[in-house]
Amino acid sequence: MAILEILKYTIPSIVVLLTAYFLVKRFLDNSEKKRLLELKYEQQKITQQTVVPIRMQAYERLMLLLERTAPNHVVLRVNTPGMGVRELQTAMTANIRDEFEHNLSQQIYISSEAWELIKNAKEEMVNTINTSAAEAGEDVAVFVGKILERWTIYKQTSSAIALEFLKKEFNERF
Repeated sequence: MAILEILKYTIPSIVVLLTAYFLVKRFLDNSEKKRLLELKYEQQKITQQTVVPIRMQAYERLMLLLERTAPNHVVLRVNTPGMGVRELQTAMTANIRDEFEHNLSQQIYISSEAWELIKNAKEEMVNTINTSAAEAGEDVAVFVGKILERWTIYKQTSSAIALEFLKKEFNERF
């Protein structure tokens, strides 16, 4: 009988204690989840405030790269009086490669497809310069004319395609 009396008081106490324990545990778990979600939200907000402007700048820089490596711009930028065909060819290809290498890190902010188009545009421009140099002989005016002629004949150059793709991707993302 004494055991029954003891059980009569201890069993409800144990039930209340277990109920309180599980309620407090659930409350603390929910509070922790809520705190983690708020922290994650704050981190995303900070990331968005930091990354979005950098991504936008990457698109700007890569569009500028495509414009700066267009033949009419490269010729004007690197051609100096007295340069021979080989000197001009070397200066132009070096300038294009420097521009490209300067912007290599921007590829992490754009799609792989866009970066591939930019690489193709660079290679096409270098090939155009080299092919034109081989055909021009030693006449700089003929060399420049051949480059510009090739560039204007093809309406859809790799640079134009890459530029359009970048604009489209930029507008879709922002």
